[in-house]
Amino acid sequence: MNFDFTDDQQAIKRTARDFLADRLRPEAWRALVEEGRYDDGLWREMAELGWAGIHLDEAHGGQGLGAVELAILAEELGYALAPSPFLASAAAGLVLAHAGSDEQRARWLPALAAGEAVGTVGMVTEGEAPMVPDADRADVLVLLDGLSGMVVEAGGAEVELEATIDSTRRFARVRAPTGDPLPGDPLPALDTVEVALAAELVGVAQRAMEMAVAYAKEREQFGRPIGAYQAVSHRCAQMLLEVESARSTMLYAAWAADHEPESLPLAASMAKAYAADAGWRVTSSSLQVHGGIGFTWEHDLHFFLKRARTDGHLFGSPRSHRERVAALAGLGAVAA
Repeated sequence: MNFDFTDDQQAIKRTARDFLADRLRPEAWRALVEEGRYDDGLWREMAELGWAGIHLDEAHGGQGLGAVELAILAEELGYALAPSPFLASAAAGLVLAHAGSDEQRARWLPALAAGEAVGTVGMVTEGEAPMVPDADRADVLVLLDGLSGMVVEAGGAEVELEATIDSTRRFARVRAPTGDPLPGDPLPALDTVEVALAAELVGVAQRAMEMAVAYAKEREQFGRPIGAYQAVSHRCAQMLLEVESARSTMLYAAWAADHEPESLPLAASMAKAYAADAGWRVTSSSLQVHGGIGFTWEHDLHFFLKRARTDGHLFGSPRSHRERVAALAGLGAVAA
């Protein structure tokens, strides 16, 4: 049995890696994240490549591909730490495609697939949705409250920007008195969103690990590269273990979304919980390998660490997903 990507999937991965490396050169990328803004030209190019609609069906202008292709793309965007509304807009498209009415799909999916509109998803708590990604620039907001939700057009909600540690993505608190109800169950689509988020975390962790390994090879102490010392080499080996384990868990969940949806709730929560913990541990370990330079603003590593920390709590914390895994597996609260 072949567990590798298909030729088309490999092409998506190569294209994304090369494109993002070319368009997000270090000086341009750092200017964007330090100023807390996006490059609209970059978003248009991503849309022209079909990325905005990679997960949406062809009837609505998308590419008609699956969760695996979405995960491949999300991992590469995490690896590049791309400042873009991709994740938020993909989440809105997934929920609308699965739980929206025919009118809602016809109204929003073609525009989202073309990148002409940007969407986002927020989780409502006590009448408002905190930490909604890219809500300030969204044309459509999908606000979820348990098994129900509503669709709100831009201007129909109160959006208040929130400062977070992650300057590579914009967040806002949203209050919406009314909206167009979602007729379907949004949870299956939200599980796929969690898979994409786990993929982004894998990309972040992969890049942080590579930064640590490169530094361990070139930084010398007592006439030897620090990577020659067990304290450093074992830490790097542990990072590799966590990155590959998170990737395997995430890819299984993506496969389940496409081929075995009955397994998706358990697989998605496992993937998100593990990737969130691994993302934080790997970026933290990379910081330790770098030593003093890793703590400076001038070094890029802290941006990856902050993205990992923020992603880990977006759409559910690792603890909440472990509790869900325990419940779905028939285990008690003590085991969770």
